[in-house]
Amino acid sequence: MVDSASPENRNVGAAGPGAARKVRVLVAKPGLDGHDRGAKVVARALRDAGFEVVYTGLHQTPEMIANAAVQEDVDAVGLSIMSGAHNTLFPAVIAALRAKGADDIVVFGGGIIPESDMDGLTKSGVRGVFTPGTTLESIVTWVHDNVKPRT
Repeated sequence: MVDSASPENRNVGAAGPGAARKVRVLVAKPGLDGHDRGAKVVARALRDAGFEVVYTGLHQTPEMIANAAVQEDVDAVGLSIMSGAHNTLFPAVIAALRAKGADDIVVFGGGIIPESDMDGLTKSGVRGVFTPGTTLESIVTWVHDNVKPRT
């Protein structure tokens, strides 16, 4: 759906040499969860807000997500999960990024996540957690405030 190579996602707004590059966000669906509407909506909202967005599609393993994040040189990975496997898959993505030396990539996520799981996800390295009812505006604002281009 959202492809970083499409004309509307190229470094529009970069004023030339020395201009700061746009924040790049990889939106991914780890595991077997087949519900991707929310991920696509968030990806579009981020793109419309001026971020470069890469959407990996469904059924990604943590290793596939980490590989894509490194290959695409992203600044953040946004994970979407509805299956309840967030306590396993979110930390696994963080571990896969660390294994690739990419532990400076900000990881955030959302989906059906009980309040009781929030602290554990944060302790595992997930920097932002969004639950049903979170507005797109608040996700965009969070990314704007918490993700900067990596050096």
